[in-house]
Amino acid sequence: MRGRILGTGMSVPEKVLTNADLEKMVDTTDQWILSRSGIRERRIAGPHESLSSFAVPAAENALEMAGVRGADVDVVICATVTPDMPFPATANLIQHRIGATRAASFDLSAGCTGFVYALGVGEQFIESGWAKTVLVVGGEVLSKIVDWTDRGTCVLFGDGAGAVLLQAQADDSRGVLASAMHSDGSLADLIYLPGGGSKHPPSRELYDSGLAFIKMRGNETFKIAVRSLAEVSDEVLIRCGLAHQDVAWFIPHQANRRIIDAVGERLEIREGHTYVNIERYGNTSAASIPIGLDELNRAGRIAQGDILLFSAFGAGLTWGASVVRW
Repeated sequence: MRGRILGTGMSVPEKVLTNADLEKMVDTTDQWILSRSGIRERRIAGPHESLSSFAVPAAENALEMAGVRGADVDVVICATVTPDMPFPATANLIQHRIGATRAASFDLSAGCTGFVYALGVGEQFIESGWAKTVLVVGGEVLSKIVDWTDRGTCVLFGDGAGAVLLQAQADDSRGVLASAMHSDGSLADLIYLPGGGSKHPPSRELYDSGLAFIKMRGNETFKIAVRSLAEVSDEVLIRCGLAHQDVAWFIPHQANRRIIDAVGERLEIREGHTYVNIERYGNTSAASIPIGLDELNRAGRIAQGDILLFSAFGAGLTWGASVVRW
């Protein structure tokens, strides 16, 4: 049995924060942000909104499209680094809200690669026979852990969630054909959040020292990201016996427009077949691929039999890719 994506969904905050807005908050310009990242605006959660505020409606939208009841879901996986709280898992909150009364649920932390990791894990549940129906959610509220005085990071991130509903199908020619996941903990300090865990537990000093906010060494990350994304994409395509020209849609993690373009060139993706929405949402981490997939799907731009390539890179460091035949 193979897991096929029967439904997709997404949800983002109503508030739009433009580059012009950021010019009033920090020493930056629209041109500086756009030229270095490709971002024009991003969605920002309100003070009373959390990950579940977006993860639940994204999940409900995916279930509705698939025509599947929450009660029929066997497993709920939520990929995130910004859960509602350290525990219980946000997946448990989603499980309750959608009425998945018999489902196992857990969160998965792999940074921006989280959705690809979660999709691969969900597919393994199906291939092993342990589950028939798996809900995979990728979501973040990174605005809550961004230092809004640091122009190097605060201009990059946005909030939102995306979801897919995987269900076992006897037709092995369609669905998730292959996934690959990698990590290198020796490079953990390139993208990390120092505080809030057992090493630097919550305290007033934590915020005063800046340890409660994302730290990133962007220039060093860029080169590693381009190489790793291209290599892992080739890995999964080769495993499926597919070539670059077979890819109908390349849906990469939306971290940086220059990274996306560089990887697309290395993979020789056909012009117009890389989906990019970073200019509207910024970097939404684990949410970026499922949000892009849902937009493409609901616009009717994916045809049956199309080969989709997902590829992501993030904190950990982690990187991974998946191939799906629609």
